[in-house]
Order: sequence, then structure tokens, then C-alpha cells
Amino acid sequence: MPSAAAISASLSIRKGDASPVGTERIALMEAIDAAGSISAAAKAVGLSYKGAWDAVQALNNLADAPLVVTRAGGRHGGFAEVTAEGRAVIAAFHAVEGELVGVLAGLERRLAGGGQPLHTLLWSLGMKTSARNALRGVVERITDGAVNAEVVLSIGEGVEIVAVITRQSVEALGLAPGRPAIALIKSSFVILAKGAEGLRTSARNSLAGTIVRLERGAVNDEVTLEIGGGKMLTATITHASAGALELAVGEPATALIKASHIILAVE
Repeated sequence: MPSAAAISASLSIRKGDASPVGTERIALMEAIDAAGSISAAAKAVGLSYKGAWDAVQALNNLADAPLVVTRAGGRHGGFAEVTAEGRAVIAAFHAVEGELVGVLAGLERRLAGGGQPLHTLLWSLGMKTSARNALRGVVERITDGAVNAEVVLSIGEGVEIVAVITRQSVEALGLAPGRPAIALIKSSFVILAKGAEGLRTSARNSLAGTIVRLERGAVNDEVTLEIGGGKMLTATITHASAGALELAVGEPATALIKASHIILAVE
């Protein structure tokens, strides 16, 4: 009879209420710190450039302060740098990691007498979503209606996202002012307009930013805006629309999102 698989743990750490950071993203940050480039770091850790960029975007969106800062490429190329906050996260992660083996061994010994092996008693949970954008923030205020409620989420530096969800969902999620939450937004739900001022639309969310990445495709283009506080928002629009708007890295643009297109989640 084959022996049971070795017990291992997937370590993740968090600072305050921030979302957890795990082994893969720590390795990516260390590679960025060494190489000064997202593309070089991606190659070092076995990720595609897009996968590495997405991970950096997620790290910055879900942390209290940017962990990695970037500058778009040009004639002299771009660069990426791990911030002091990012290095503190790396150091904290390895300090805890060093204690993990001993903790697991101790748990194994304590639980062995109960007749159940450790791997049947412990498991890890993680949120996986198909939404391209996951922006962490804190509930600023809630306005109740007869059926629905308007929830305003502050994601930092005066930037707010407004979601309309049912009152039942507000209760089920335990939403209240001061409660951390995550806004999930499909990239196809984000409409882009060129420029950052003078727009009047019916969309409840109008987020001004700067284009920091533009990935072109045969049919659709993926456009990423920095919207303040190190937070980024990605939109998927048609290639023809990107051409008509003459979008370019470094140019201002505004993301428009209907409040009903935003899903809220809690940890």
C-alpha cells in the first residue's frame, strides 16, 4: 500500500486587514527586486509576462501601499522596483516561513494520538474568480433602498467605487462602514473614454487614470489604467475602439462602470 503523501503547508501572510500574500508572489517580488524588470522576473520564476504583470497588479491592488512600482517601457525600456513596503512583506514572509516546519511537526505529534492524520483535519481556502479586476477597499457608507442598497467602497487616495447590491446581500456579507471588502469587476464591463475631465455619463462610477499598459490583440485590446494609490483597473475593448480613441501608454483616460456591474466579496 503506498505511503501517504508528505504533509506540506501553503504559507500566506497578511499585514493588518490586507489580503494574504503567498509563496509564488513572494518569489516574483524577489525576482523583480533582483532583475529590476517584470519581463526578466517573469522568466526567472517561470511565468508569462502577462501572468507576472497580473500578479503585480493584484499585489498593489490588495495591499495598503504599492509593493512594486513600475515605469512603462520606451526607447530605453521600462523598469520595476520593489518598494520598502514590498521588502518588509518579503522579510516578514521568510521570518514566518522559518518557523513553519517546526509548527507542522508539533501539530503532527499532538494530533497523532487522536487517530486522525493532520491532512484530514486541515485544509486551506482561497478565493478564485474569473473577474479580471479585484480591488480591495473599506466600506465607506451604505444607503438603503426598498430592495437594493448602494455601497460605497473607498480604495484609497480619495478613490471610491459604488456598487448596487440587494439588501439581503448586504446582510449576508455583514457589510457595514469600516468593513474591508473586495470589488470584483469583469474587464468587459469597463467602458473607456479618452481624457480625464469634462465627461457626463449615466455610469455611477467614473474613475480617471493614466494608461500604463496596452496589450493589443487581433480582435480585442487589454488596457490597464492606474487610478491612484497604486491601484490599477483593466478594461477589455475592441481593437477598433482602441484605435478610434487613439489610446496610448501615458495618456489620460476614464473608466466608466455601472454600479450594478460590480460584485462585492468579503474575506
